[in-house]
Amino acid sequence: MDKSQKNLMYLFELPYDSISLPRSGGKIHFDVENDVSRPPVVATRLGGGIPVETMPVPDRGDVPLQNLGTATTVPLGSPFSFFIKTHRQAAKDLCDVFMKTKNAEDLLQVAARVHGHVNETLYIYALSFVILRKKELRNSRLPSIIEVFPGKFILQEKLMEAQLEINRSDPNESTPIVVEHGLEFAGTQLKPEHRLSYWREDYGINAHHWHWHLVYPIDMDVNRDRKGELFYYMHQQMIARYDMERLCLGLPRVQKLENWRAPIDDGYFSKLTVNNSGRAWGTRQDDTKMQDFQRNDFGLDFTEVTDLEIWRSRILDAIHQGFMIDSQGERVILSDDVTSGKRGIDILGDVLESDSNISVNSRYYGDLHNMGHVLLAFSHDPDFAHKEEMAVMGDTATAMRDPVFYRWHKFVDDTFQEYKLMQKPYTEEQLNLSGVKIERVGVVRNNEADVLHTGWNTRLFEASRGLDFNGRSVMVRLTHLDHEPFNYHLQVNNSGKGAKDVTVRAFLAPKLNARGQEMSFMEQRILWAEMDKFTVSLKPGSNHIVRSSKDSSITNTEELTFRDLENVDPESPAAAAFNFCGCGWPQHMLLPRGRPEGMAFQLFFMLTDYAQDKVTQRTTQGCANGVSFCGIQDAKYPDTRPMGFPFDRRPPRQLLGRDVNIAADYARLDNAYIHDISIKFLADKLN
Repeated sequence: MDKSQKNLMYLFELPYDSISLPRSGGKIHFDVENDVSRPPVVATRLGGGIPVETMPVPDRGDVPLQNLGTATTVPLGSPFSFFIKTHRQAAKDLCDVFMKTKNAEDLLQVAARVHGHVNETLYIYALSFVILRKKELRNSRLPSIIEVFPGKFILQEKLMEAQLEINRSDPNESTPIVVEHGLEFAGTQLKPEHRLSYWREDYGINAHHWHWHLVYPIDMDVNRDRKGELFYYMHQQMIARYDMERLCLGLPRVQKLENWRAPIDDGYFSKLTVNNSGRAWGTRQDDTKMQDFQRNDFGLDFTEVTDLEIWRSRILDAIHQGFMIDSQGERVILSDDVTSGKRGIDILGDVLESDSNISVNSRYYGDLHNMGHVLLAFSHDPDFAHKEEMAVMGDTATAMRDPVFYRWHKFVDDTFQEYKLMQKPYTEEQLNLSGVKIERVGVVRNNEADVLHTGWNTRLFEASRGLDFNGRSVMVRLTHLDHEPFNYHLQVNNSGKGAKDVTVRAFLAPKLNARGQEMSFMEQRILWAEMDKFTVSLKPGSNHIVRSSKDSSITNTEELTFRDLENVDPESPAAAAFNFCGCGWPQHMLLPRGRPEGMAFQLFFMLTDYAQDKVTQRTTQGCANGVSFCGIQDAKYPDTRPMGFPFDRRPPRQLLGRDVNIAADYARLDNAYIHDISIKFLADKLN
């Protein structure tokens, strides 16, 4: 990361304040030439006795604001929502301007002049989008969205607590203020749903959701390999993990939001603010109904609940008929058993999400997923009568905080499952791998076998990078769920005469349902959460495979802070391309919570033939973090099989001549194995 690329990072600081305000603790100053719209710099905010680096931003005639298209139509200080079509167009217009820049320095100059003239969240989104996609910026880094927009992750009362302490302290005091956040988060324990606040409001899963939609945007002319299928799979896996967490706490699995005219039982009060003005996000009372969207402040056509019901009906008809109708009136077959072209699940994902540039017929099948988010986000003020802001369901960085997110996506996933159950079960030949046998498996944590530990941990973030606290450093210590690292151990025998490359697929699911009973295959099928997927070469004879939980194919390393990026050595291994690798499930949330007395889970392993799994492609990416959920940048998804294999379809009626009733029946195959483990939750802080 050269100096110009590193300087781009400082454009992410203090998004709600003037670009002329000093950054990095007073060490960085952008000097925008001939821009009378910006206030002068207060001299006392510069340096404080340390060297100040001034970055001149020369006056440029090629960046007139009228050339920004609709990017200026989203008001400053208001929420920005990628679920809203007019906001997506505004983002595309700004991204198009940024994409025309020649290099990092050119982008810095253009972006610095645009700063303060477009919506703050829109600005950060566009800057992030372009840094991810311009090849000459591939070594640049994206700072943690938690530090860029702390108000989307940290309660307003905690931020005010820091400001009040600063107001009472000596103006010359420079010691950082540290505030604590957790464990009750935005609710109490009085309502059952509040017991899951630590999970829904976890900084890592919300940052993951924001980053995933940045990597896989809609209506941005980005058509990445198997994009629609990844939309289905990543969100399905989030629901599976949410359901596992509910079972850990003795709660039933989430119920889909199916009746859109009935009251929604649980309200949500995020206690977050939209910007540093203190204006609150919209809230939803208990028993609020989803209502017709009739606001005129977003440039959207009015959308009725009936519209969503019509779109749902058309999509379900297509699933049951086995085909969709494209915009030319031609049939598009829906099937996952294809030898070329897109699988049906990929086509369906593009329609449901929906990307109007990729959907086979967006005018007919509509904008179901996005407008569902919109109607829920404005259910408290659907006609703008109270002039209330959008609720958190409208922002990809905050939507997962709200319990209704999971009910809505349970509906979305059930629609996908309706299609998946229409597909033929896998045959014994498709499931089996001859010549390879898993003889034994286990997990080991600190020399203890098959017992994994979870508990609380903390992480520090610098809130003053995103919000101005009069130049004072403010740190927030966030409490989060975590686990002690562990290793998988597999003993595998290769009876062939030569080496055999195989894909190891690992899944985790609770052993018992909410009633304490062992689950049938179909009851447990969509609870299986992918834990890892990797390739190994088996030598003839016995093989002992050891794999660290830290190397999971679904997870991303911890969020990199501004300080991390300022101190990174460009020549070090840590400087490997981080941006795209920032996509992925948080490592600290890899395991479900479990219970203090221990909770029974099952690990399922299956080995498949890598010769059939591999994807031939020229482009590779060194970073494999989060590849199962996020793919590989500028390359095809690195697995030919349907995502979630072998649990994405109903099982065959029989396997090896006997009925298949439970997941353990798959373990009759030599290349599969199921193993019981226990997960214990420790109330004390880990480490």
